[in-house]
Amino acid sequence: MSTTTGNPPAPQVWPTFRAEDADALIRFLVDVVGFEETMAHRDDSGVVQHAELAWPEGGGVMLGQERESGACVTRPGSFSAYVVTADPDALHDRVAAAGAEITTPPFDTDYGSRDFALRDPEGNAWNFGTYPGHPRGGS
Repeated sequence: MSTTTGNPPAPQVWPTFRAEDADALIRFLVDVVGFEETMAHRDDSGVVQHAELAWPEGGGVMLGQERESGACVTRPGSFSAYVVTADPDALHDRVAAAGAEITTPPFDTDYGSRDFALRDPEGNAWNFGTYPGHPRGGS
């Protein structure tokens, strides 16, 4: 198991999903996209049962190897997420240069966000953009 030291983040939403090859997907999300692996628990045979990847700008995801048991029922390749980033153009350029499958090139939305999308090697859809969500407490 790999871990980092420090305090746990404040309570938040952690999307979860499964992968046919969790190790390869973790490497893609860390090495190409820029997530940070904060922990990976492996069973006695070395299979990733639970991993946590933090997004440097906040939040993160949890994933594990596909298996029949457990609470997560998402099939590999059926996950999608929107990830907030301050510089989607730089992120797009980096992941495109690394060979990631870009499904939507950078564009400006009518609500002021700058977005792009990619598909990871498992088939999951990842959307990145500047829109942080509607302000809380407002209408």
